[in-house]
Amino acid sequence: MNARNQRPGTASGGATYRSAAYTGLLPWQVRERRFAPTGLGRRGLNPDDVYAFLDRVAGDMAAVYAALAESRRETARIKAGLRRWQTEQARARNEQGQAR
Repeated sequence: MNARNQRPGTASGGATYRSAAYTGLLPWQVRERRFAPTGLGRRGLNPDDVYAFLDRVAGDMAAVYAALAESRRETARIKAGLRRWQTEQARARNEQGQAR
């Protein structure tokens, strides 16, 4: 199976490692991307250019979805901690009220 058909994370065990020099695609870069036409006798775009670009877009999308999932997990963790704290505070207030 070539890299183009693989699911994100299957080749490297789920982690994505990029050099610090790598910059993710920005929306305007996707909108303005143009591909070279194929050689004489063929119509359309050069498939290798299109697939390489789609691989890059897919990689950036996978990174965005991973960051979003991590953000959602962090949000759930913070909400659960806040709920525990509020419960503890309510119990402490109730105990103080009953002790009087």
